[in-house]
Amino acid sequence: MSLVLASGSRIRAELLANAGLAFETDPAQVDERAIEDPLLKAGFPPEDLAAILAEAKAQDVSARRPHDLVIGADQILAFEGGRRTKPDDMPAARRQLLEFSGKSHELLSAVVLAKDGETIWRHVSVARLTMRSYSPQFVGHYLAAAGDAVLSSVGAYQLEGLGIQLFEKIDGDYFTILGLPLLPLLEELRNQGMLER
Repeated sequence: MSLVLASGSRIRAELLANAGLAFETDPAQVDERAIEDPLLKAGFPPEDLAAILAEAKAQDVSARRPHDLVIGADQILAFEGGRRTKPDDMPAARRQLLEFSGKSHELLSAVVLAKDGETIWRHVSVARLTMRSYSPQFVGHYLAAAGDAVLSSVGAYQLEGLGIQLFEKIDGDYFTILGLPLLPLLEELRNQGMLER
């Protein structure tokens, strides 16, 4: 049995590799918006959205890879009663960061394990992040320095890089913020016999 990450996320792969896991990468082929839109219209909370999307990714790859243990993950950013997706371009990233200035938002990161097309475990972690009050000039300098990498992040920041300068306070697990609740995942992989106890 192989361990498979159903994601093309560089940071998720780095987290697993840094934890010493042997795994393969096989990104899921799911239309996230097609799954998400009816759920949003039905009023599903962000925690459920993250779990359902992570599960869809894990099950998609698991159906193609019988007998392997597949990790699916997803992250939702909840802000002022709504949710945000990755910005489409730098002007959208700028608008989002200016809107976040001096306010808090939540990152909800879900991780799911699937085998033989069935979900066998799921977990959702929440982190609350408070941005400091910053000027439009600061945002311009930040985006120029950080570059297009901000477009790969739902919050338009990478906490592990220059993005740390945007924050006043962080409540929650570092790995949740990066998009993969690693500690609960490692514990479940031990339970599944994939890691030593």
